Amino acid sequence: MYYIVEHKYLDDVLSVIQLFYFGEKIKQIYDVIDDNIVIKSSIENDISICRIYKNKEEIVYKENSLKDIEKDTFSNEKARIIKLTVYEAIQKIRPLNMPWGILTGVRPTKKINEMLEQGFTERDIKNILKDKYLATDEKIDLAIDIAKIEKNILKNNNNNKISIYLGIPFCPTRCVYCSFPSFNLNSYTKKVDLYLDCLEKEILAMKDYVNSFEIESIYIGGGTPTSLNENQFYRFLKMIDDNFKKPLIEYTIEAGRADTITRNKLKTMKDFNATRISINPQTMNDKTLKLIGRNHLEKDFLNAFYLAREEGHNNINTDIILGLTDENSNDVLYTMDKIYTLKPESLTVHTLALKRASRLNENIDDFNPSSFYEMEKMINITREYARKMDMYPYYMYRQKNMIGNFENVGYCKDNLECFYNIQIMEEKQTIISFGAGATSKFYFEDTNLIKRAFNVKSVDDYINRIDEMIQRKREIIEEESK
Repeated sequence: MYYIVEHKYLDDVLSVIQLFYFGEKIKQIYDVIDDNIVIKSSIENDISICRIYKNKEEIVYKENSLKDIEKDTFSNEKARIIKLTVYEAIQKIRPLNMPWGILTGVRPTKKINEMLEQGFTERDIKNILKDKYLATDEKIDLAIDIAKIEKNILKNNNNNKISIYLGIPFCPTRCVYCSFPSFNLNSYTKKVDLYLDCLEKEILAMKDYVNSFEIESIYIGGGTPTSLNENQFYRFLKMIDDNFKKPLIEYTIEAGRADTITRNKLKTMKDFNATRISINPQTMNDKTLKLIGRNHLEKDFLNAFYLAREEGHNNINTDIILGLTDENSNDVLYTMDKIYTLKPESLTVHTLALKRASRLNENIDDFNPSSFYEMEKMINITREYARKMDMYPYYMYRQKNMIGNFENVGYCKDNLECFYNIQIMEEKQTIISFGAGATSKFYFEDTNLIKRAFNVKSVDDYINRIDEMIQRKREIIEEESK
């Protein structure tokens, strides 16, 4: 389908169109054409107007006034009304009530906590989200419940605490939905040690600064950190142990891919005092695992999970993704039945998002996305199973281009929240990050501002420009100290 935008709020309009036309090719044009559906958004005499054409004939007209608009807590009020106009117009030809309404591209819990700090009551917040953004009661309650859990954790933040992220951007294969910095290990085998050399150089350069704070959490992600061979993995964790103080609360390692996990790597994680690991099936259905490009099967995941238990890991998270190619609610029911028997300490449920840098996006015509109603069933299944496993939702984030405009939710058992996950979402703590594709966030509590230092995504660029990556951080640190 096609769209025309005659004002500067192009991204806002597109974000709403994508809610209703997930997985379809959407092309911007500049004149109405005689070719199926065209959605046109314009501003005329302080009125937001959306017209929808079919074969050049206008079939929908919707308008909302832009006069006398008030400042809005969540976003630009003018943009909100434009999005609302487009949403209401498309609903006339695609009658779906999106669970989050027109609330797109934000961290709802972060905004809710900010509003609570400003003196808004829960009732105020519910009314705003329901009346102005059309979110459902269920999603509003979910967001507020999580915001309160996060607020209870964030109250212990202070200027003397930071967290650390370290990235290993290698994987055995690249999954079709992935947009993270991830490089095929087979193509980079000869550069892994050189990458670790540069990572160590970056760590040494930041060592004194980082250790001048209390380190609340360490999080190792990727890629797949356990894609390193056993000697490299030991070297990497020792590098961290030798140079940084022990974290106060948690030390998480993503051991995501079952085909990269060995008993020795699990022992190494225990030896270096990892407190939480993540072993991620994404799905328990072998047919789907093959379709999405993972090299393991259900039995491999189960073996890895049991092996982790044997090695004493007592805080294990499992990730799953809803909406994978050709999966339906029965497939998700099968996955959750299997996870239920394992009794993990936490569960992270992702809704599939169509990311620009993913192979899925490049081959969208071959993708068979789940319907809105099927996604709703899947989410309900995971929520019920989380309850059966005595877990509650503790963090949430949302992305653009998610099927059905749903959300990603982290569930955990009592007092087993991942602190790093909350800090990265709420952005109320400095996080120093290392490795290709990593982003450091320097948080300034006095002004509530964040300054970011971006590392390049390419492994080759990171190796060749490591001094520049270090300098980017130093410039912010030097500016802070003035």
